Amino acid sequence: MKKVLLKIESLWSKGDSGEILRGINLKLGPGETQALLGPNASGKSTLAQVILGNPKYKIIRGKIYFLGKDITRFSPERRAKLGMALVWQMPPTIKGVKLSALLEKISKEKIETTEGEELLEREINVDFSGGERKISEILQTIALKPRLVIFDEVDSGLDIKKIETVAKIIKRELISRKIAILIITHSGQILKFLKPAFTNVLVKGRIICKEKNYKKILKVIAKYGYEKCKKCPFLAGRQ
Repeated sequence: MKKVLLKIESLWSKGDSGEILRGINLKLGPGETQALLGPNASGKSTLAQVILGNPKYKIIRGKIYFLGKDITRFSPERRAKLGMALVWQMPPTIKGVKLSALLEKISKEKIETTEGEELLEREINVDFSGGERKISEILQTIALKPRLVIFDEVDSGLDIKKIETVAKIIKRELISRKIAILIITHSGQILKFLKPAFTNVLVKGRIICKEKNYKKILKVIAKYGYEKCKKCPFLAGRQ
C-alpha cells in the first residue's frame, strides 16, 4: 500500500465571508509533487492556509492527517514543527535583518548557495524583484528542512525564464531530497518544468478532477480558460 504523508478527508471550511472549501479530499505521498490549479477566488490559497492551521479559517467538518496524525486542531506552530512549510505568494518585507542572518538563525549553520547568493547580505525582501522574493522564500524554506512544502502562486508575476530558474531550485533543493510539494498555481506555467505526479483542479471550493497528465489540463485551460471547468457536469451535480 502506498504511504501517505498528507491526507485531507471531506474538508469543509469557512472564512469571514462564508463557506469557502466544500468537501476537499486530497492525498499526498512522501516525496511526491502534486499541483492544485484553479481560477481566482476558487479557494486555492484558503486551502493552503487551512492545511497550515491559520485560525482565520474555521473547519466546519472533515479531517487533516499528517504523518499519520490527526492535526485538524493543531496550532500552526505544532504543524510547522512536524515539518510543514508554506512559501507565501506575497512575503513580508523585513527591514534591518539580512537574509543570511535569518537563514543561519533558522538552520543553526552557515548557508551556502549558488542561487540567490547576491541576496544574502541584503535586508529581507527590501527592494527585491518578484523573482528575488521567490528565491528568498525558497532559501528560507530549505533552511527549515521540511517534509512538506506548499507553494502559493510561486509562478505569479514571473517571466518564463525566472519561472524556469525557480523550478530548477525547487527540483535541486527540495524534490531531489524527497520533500513532498504541493504547487498552487493559477497559470500552471511552472508545471512544465516540475512535471507533477497529479494535477488537481479546484473550482468553487471543490476539487472537481485529478489528472496524471498535467499537459491535458493545461491544454484545456489554454483553449477554454476556467469557464469550461466551471460548467463541468460533475461540478454541477454536486452543487
